[in-house]
Amino acid sequence: MSILIHPESRRLSKSERAMAVVYEDSKSRALLHRIEQIAPSEASALIIGETGTGKELVARHIHMLSHRKNAAFIAVNCGALTESLAESELFGHEKGAFTGAIQNKIGWFEAANEGTLFLDEIGDLSPTLQVKLLRVLQEREIYRVGSLKPIKLNIRIIAATNIRLEAAVQAGKFREDLFYRLNVARLHVHRLADRPEDILPLANHFIEEYCNRLGYPYAKLSAIAIQKLLKYNYPGNIRELENAIHHALLVCKDNIIQPTDFCFATLNAQAKERPMHSSHSFDDIAHRYTDHPAISQLPKQHLQQALLKLFESDHHHVDENLDALIEETTIRVAYEYCHRNQMQTAKLLGVSRNVVRARLLKYKLIGDEAIPAFDISL
Repeated sequence: MSILIHPESRRLSKSERAMAVVYEDSKSRALLHRIEQIAPSEASALIIGETGTGKELVARHIHMLSHRKNAAFIAVNCGALTESLAESELFGHEKGAFTGAIQNKIGWFEAANEGTLFLDEIGDLSPTLQVKLLRVLQEREIYRVGSLKPIKLNIRIIAATNIRLEAAVQAGKFREDLFYRLNVARLHVHRLADRPEDILPLANHFIEEYCNRLGYPYAKLSAIAIQKLLKYNYPGNIRELENAIHHALLVCKDNIIQPTDFCFATLNAQAKERPMHSSHSFDDIAHRYTDHPAISQLPKQHLQQALLKLFESDHHHVDENLDALIEETTIRVAYEYCHRNQMQTAKLLGVSRNVVRARLLKYKLIGDEAIPAFDISL
């Protein structure tokens, strides 16, 4: 498994970064190959991907694989630049250039000289600054605000966006010449839901990270929690998974994370659960991580082992109604495993809530004749 955690990421605020990216899924491995191809060059790079997919970490990875790795990597969020101060922030200013300019100040371009400047959300750059950026890319020099002296630059530009710049060009909101200057080496970071084999490695990483940070004992994911993670659609991508794991660790019981411990912000229809693609089935993906300390064994494995022990036992008789016994035991164990929650039990078993309720009444787990719960930890 290949996981990238940049050493400086922990010093960044959560609004500024996704903390980790992995290259386990086939789409991610293709991205890693692309990174390794373009990193040694001096080409400008354009990273395309939704918010929270780890575009900045990809840019940092390119920087660390280049000959500029010992120089500065400066990340600037273009969407956070105010129109009045943007030019000064990017290019610096001279003392007295405007009211409040009490001393000389270098900008982000100068700070990144000899290294890499990462311009995140480049599509939010104003038309005026687009013109100035184009000139920098062409001339490789800048002028501080209030100065007539050019400053030569040796810098690599990596830009990123979560919008289709081609559409912005056609709408007249982004300069076509600047687009072609930036779009020399293009990388596409897929949304997390489209690379499901990255989900569990990331979840494991965040469990370890937050257990260490919070001083908690190591927590485990239950099998149905794994299923929930693999089926969720992640409109917030890696950042949403990180937040969900953080919340789950705060509320889980006995260091076992259950599906109800996750707090996903369902802001739109995309957040609904999705069926697993046939090439990425739950068993196929989850089975790879059963040896990890954060993952409990899968229900199928438990059931197989239990049945084998039953068949080999001296207490098993052929005249027993084994089919009825298995059904009743399955309902009882599932119901207690889901903390006596009918909806979660139905999801776990893959049946409707009406079916679960009927079985619970049949076996007197609910209703006036309900029998006490039993311990499933034995």
